[in-house]
Amino acid sequence: MSRRHSLYARPLLAAAATVTVLAGTAAAAPADFPPDRYSATAALDDTYYQDAVGKTGAELKAALHTIISNQTKLSYSQVWNALKATDEDPANSSNVVLLYTGRSQSKNDNGGNVGQWNREHVWAKSHGDFGTATGPGTDIHHLRPTDVQVNSARGNKDFDNGGGELGSAPGNFTDSDSFEPRDEVKGDVARMILYMAVRYEGGDSFADLEPNDQVNNGSAPKMGRLSVLEQWCRQDPPDTFEKRRNDVIFEQFQHNRNPFVDHPEWVDAIW
Repeated sequence: MSRRHSLYARPLLAAAATVTVLAGTAAAAPADFPPDRYSATAALDDTYYQDAVGKTGAELKAALHTIISNQTKLSYSQVWNALKATDEDPANSSNVVLLYTGRSQSKNDNGGNVGQWNREHVWAKSHGDFGTATGPGTDIHHLRPTDVQVNSARGNKDFDNGGGELGSAPGNFTDSDSFEPRDEVKGDVARMILYMAVRYEGGDSFADLEPNDQVNNGSAPKMGRLSVLEQWCRQDPPDTFEKRRNDVIFEQFQHNRNPFVDHPEWVDAIW
């Protein structure tokens, strides 16, 4: 562990434990920061985010890219076990909570069969053609457990409002070129997309991933619709489940963070 990590690992672990205790269900209404979360965020600003605090626009984006690029990378097979920890149901430690349905399901009921859960790339892996290669293809900040059929229905569509409601996942809507997740995770989805845009800037032989304000992006390294993603960030601020997930990824797996979970206001500061 680097010196920068060691400076705040201990207080953040305590904060993560508090979040775990406070968490109810994944679909619960967003909770206010408890007092020790304020302390944890302040500690991060003094250490992890010290080179980003006070900046805006392209300067902030560049600073965050440098910070969050310092990470441990997982293999695609390691993602299975990582998701069992990051998306654990706070009400049932034997289960994970599926992103789009909100269903609590056995951690061991994963695979490719109908009714099972599998690994969803929220930033569709064809958008930039990175597949499941170590890097963006295995970055668990945007990989989530989802129902196999719902994952297929979403496919590689961009995100936007509208469409017909999915019978297998009420509250989610889709049409020929876009997907709208349920209200409880709209902000989660948006912050994952924007994390990817900051983390992957064209280095390491991967494409420069960027959000844009359109759909039907195909294989281009773009994901939309940016104006809707910004709206979703404001509509659905980080809740205890999302904050805990960020902590678990940082403490146990990749040792980097999604800055938009810690500082939602940075979305508007950059875009």
